[in-house]
Amino acid sequence: MISAKNVGFNLVNSYLLKDILALERIKKSDILLNLVKLLAFQIGQLVSHNELAVQLRIDAKTVARYLDLLEKSFVLCKLGGFGKNLRREVTGKHKFYFYDLGVSNAVIAYFNELQLRNDVGALWENFVFIERLKQSSYKGFYGSRYFWRTYEGQGVDFIEEVEQQLAAFEAKWSSSKHVYAPAAWKTNYPQASFVVISPENYLDYVT
Repeated sequence: MISAKNVGFNLVNSYLLKDILALERIKKSDILLNLVKLLAFQIGQLVSHNELAVQLRIDAKTVARYLDLLEKSFVLCKLGGFGKNLRREVTGKHKFYFYDLGVSNAVIAYFNELQLRNDVGALWENFVFIERLKQSSYKGFYGSRYFWRTYEGQGVDFIEEVEQQLAAFEAKWSSSKHVYAPAAWKTNYPQASFVVISPENYLDYVT
């Protein structure tokens, strides 16, 4: 029987390290793989090209090229920052999600059961976002998506904007009770909806 671990490694070896590299004539496969590893450890976190470049010891333009390649190859999905008040809201960084969490698990060799993992919240956020993305595609959603974060640390996992109407979503693996929209979000965008997506109600928002 083929294990999930073997399937994950086969995906990485055959797809990331062969097809993508051959297609784009990239010779330094270790850099591409290390970039994917970094992002697998930072699912749902804010990152910048410069920060990744420093960690990988390469220039930011190369990081940008590799990220663009990974997006076009449907390995990663990039989310930009939403903001109308540029003095307080973070818009110069991005969040990255994996279309296939099996790839993120494989590149960092982390296949423990959920109850034994310390990144369950990030995995749940990734899962909810990608499933929501699939649902929107099926239903012909033509809006825009962002994350929202202030320099003071308030934030919302992801935002959907359709015809200037905003909907905010927070993904929570634990119970969704007593989770409220950040004060700054309610102040700046009082007409926007706010929904917490947890295992208790996720089917309502991803199917």
